[in-house]
Amino acid sequence: MTLHTLVGTTSGNTEYLAEQLNQWLETKGVSTQLHDYPNIQEVPLSQSAWLVCVATHGAGEYAESIDQFMQDLANQKPDLSTVKVAVLSIGDSSYDTFCQAGIDAQSLFENLGAQIVGERLDIDMMLDPDPEVSAQAWLATLYDRLI
Repeated sequence: MTLHTLVGTTSGNTEYLAEQLNQWLETKGVSTQLHDYPNIQEVPLSQSAWLVCVATHGAGEYAESIDQFMQDLANQKPDLSTVKVAVLSIGDSSYDTFCQAGIDAQSLFENLGAQIVGERLDIDMMLDPDPEVSAQAWLATLYDRLI
């Protein structure tokens, strides 16, 4: 099975983090596909696994690169009951909307029936000196349930 990594980024930090996680997964023999502008016609909506790496932008919104995908999911309401999802959320805790995009994404996936794998990881890019290490440690705990 291919793990589909869906990225919502504004500055590129979240994409870099997603790429690092994909590289780690590939060393474990996992096939990965990065979707930096996910499209509802290209991302499998059944029998799949998603690693969703999403940054919060502005006043708690999705980053531009994933916004249309999330809108399409909300409008089309596909049945995601056979999709396993792990959500990694990026933000800045000095804002009251810290990691809101990740919170909203996970809520939408749950409402569409997706199998949420483990706890969402919220990373504070202003305080975490090495987000790659934190994210990889988190993903390692979810690995057997996600893949």
